Amino acid sequence: MHNQTLAGLSGGPARLGGQLASSWRALRSRVLTPSSTEVRLEKRGFHVKDPDAQELLETIGRAFLTGYAQAARSRSPGEPAKSLEKLPVRFRGFAYEGAAMGFAMVDGLSPGKGRRFSGYMAGRGDDHMYMAYVGLGWAMARLPRFRWPKTVLDPVVRWLVLDGYGFHQAYFRTGTYVRGRAEPARLRWPADGPEWYGARVFDQGVGRALWFVGGADADVVLGLIERFPARRRPDLFSGAGLAATYAGGAGEAELRGFWQRAGEYRPQVAQGCAFASEARRRAGLEVPHTDVAAQVFCGMSADEAARIAIKTRPARVVPGEVPAYEVWRRGIADEFVSLGRC
Repeated sequence: MHNQTLAGLSGGPARLGGQLASSWRALRSRVLTPSSTEVRLEKRGFHVKDPDAQELLETIGRAFLTGYAQAARSRSPGEPAKSLEKLPVRFRGFAYEGAAMGFAMVDGLSPGKGRRFSGYMAGRGDDHMYMAYVGLGWAMARLPRFRWPKTVLDPVVRWLVLDGYGFHQAYFRTGTYVRGRAEPARLRWPADGPEWYGARVFDQGVGRALWFVGGADADVVLGLIERFPARRRPDLFSGAGLAATYAGGAGEAELRGFWQRAGEYRPQVAQGCAFASEARRRAGLEVPHTDVAAQVFCGMSADEAARIAIKTRPARVVPGEVPAYEVWRRGIADEFVSLGRC
């Protein structure tokens, strides 16, 4: 009698199971997804340059959270793409970054070995590989180390995970990692990589975050970078150049001022710009402001800068003290020096 009543109320056990699963996914999304107020510049204590820059940076944050929430409540790794592809081109990459974090979080908080992130990268996530790896780093910043996802990553680009880790720490723990200029604890990731390099990539992520902390105000961002020890500035300038190119928020004149004051670090700014150009090209998300930044930082179009990134990427990973990712970054910077751009 009980089963008959239950079936009548729910439409049958199968339907009840679907309702419960849907309710669980919705609850999981609400619990895991931060409030949209967390990306407001005033909430974070970030600099506000003007209303347009503020709206841009906060819209980027909301796009990230949209992707995160879609992943947290999805039934399969491919499901979020249906909604994310409808977002404006300028912000879509950030949503895919958020989705990557969401899948990695679900994997890390699920019993057993979660495979949602891997499934995500086997589909549309691969086009957004650079942003997805950064999103994975966000998740690792919030998960205990023993729950860090164990998934096969591109042997060259995998270091971007620590870039994402560094961005997260600077964005959410600004007092410690930006104003206090603290250095990260020994990251010891990846297990087969040189330990010294983790702090370098961490700083590249901090540099990207500085573009947000500084409200996309080039002078403020420069001031923040200049407070760090000189040995950390090359990576910080690389990250800031990447964010200025990918996220935008500054016009041509402001970017030229940033370029001039970068001085000896211009090769790193150009390298970050080329990375950003390639990330947008790979995902099919080219936008005008990226081209403006590439003209200023690289002296060429974003498409041409992306080609330099593509052609200098190591064809294979050779074991050694210098990771292939750093060999790649140096190769890009050296290319712009040889062209007389820096």
